[in-house]
Amino acid sequence: QVQLVESGGDLVQTGGSLRLSCQASGFDVDMYDIGWFRQAPGKAREGVACIRARYGVKLYAENVKDRFTIFSDSSGPSYNKTVFLQMNDLKPDDAGVYYCAVGAAWVPRGKILTASIDLWGKGTQVTVAS
Repeated sequence: QVQLVESGGDLVQTGGSLRLSCQASGFDVDMYDIGWFRQAPGKAREGVACIRARYGVKLYAENVKDRFTIFSDSSGPSYNKTVFLQMNDLKPDDAGVYYCAVGAAWVPRGKILTASIDLWGKGTQVTVAS
């Protein structure tokens, strides 16, 4: 079954860290561009990071660069792989539901990433207390 399952969301204090996980299954992750979007209440969904494994490229939104790191578990088979988002120095503006996503045309536009998404996970909640 082709799916993305996120985990790792939690309540954290400002300045704290979290690691989100996205378990991808049913397809060869290394053949697709995979990343993370987030959505705060009342706001549009925005891309924050992606891996373009075929090209050895990682992209980050301007407002998370130097604080967030996206990486994948390279030890397992590419058709059953976990993609992680390490988030450090979290700020209240980082709060929201984080979605794992597979798609194409990931590009920086202003402070965020945009993409054409074909597959979404159900999301995991990140809350940052001030």
